[in-house]
Amino acid sequence: MSNALVIIPTYNEKENIHAIIHEVFAQPKDFHLLIVDDNSPDGTGAIVKELQTKHNSSSEIKLHLLQRSGKLGLGTAYIAGFKFGLEKGYKYLLEMDADFSHNPKDLVRLYLACEEGSNDLAIGSRYSNGVNVVNWPMSRVLMSYFASKYVRLITGIPVHDTTAGFVCFRRTVLEKIPLDKIKFVGYAFQIEMKFLTWKYGFKVTEVPIIFTDRTMGESKMSAGIFKEAVLGVLMMKIRSWFKSFR
Repeated sequence: MSNALVIIPTYNEKENIHAIIHEVFAQPKDFHLLIVDDNSPDGTGAIVKELQTKHNSSSEIKLHLLQRSGKLGLGTAYIAGFKFGLEKGYKYLLEMDADFSHNPKDLVRLYLACEEGSNDLAIGSRYSNGVNVVNWPMSRVLMSYFASKYVRLITGIPVHDTTAGFVCFRRTVLEKIPLDKIKFVGYAFQIEMKFLTWKYGFKVTEVPIIFTDRTMGESKMSAGIFKEAVLGVLMMKIRSWFKSFR
């Protein structure tokens, strides 16, 4: 059995889902994969079910599917995935998008940063070595870049890409963080998870990646999502003053 589970939340990703599953399984590291599908109207979940017959056997289930009743938020999708992975005994749990904005070849680099580098959280970072973003309009690059700068300024977290959604957690981190008390359900979830990992004293590193915007399917990102993250950071920081991280 693999010791690493890749978690991919999906909503209307039929254009990408077959290819992303193929590429994850094509990596030199033996990853298992969990698709958390929020009842995609385009049939993404049905495609995954078909692919399960190809990739799973009686001796090993490599492709898992968790189907939810509707669009319940990115954060809750990952938390459901974390709980699934912890229950199944995986040592490393990785997050990535379905749309190829995260290069599957970088999964191994994130995994090794934890397995061999003794890190507890490895972040696929767009901003740790300049700005490595392809095909985004400049307005969106600036919004994302300065949102991370703002989070770093307010919280003190030593991370350049605080909103990154391409990461690898060691299971001990997810066992320590009270997942049921995570406040954010949107993209600000990524900020909160990194902040709590750091506050609990775990070792965090950034692995430089090149982020490429999707070419197929529809983006779920918006200015409102970044606004939620920026406004919520202040409350997150204030709450941390009254919490013991031991």
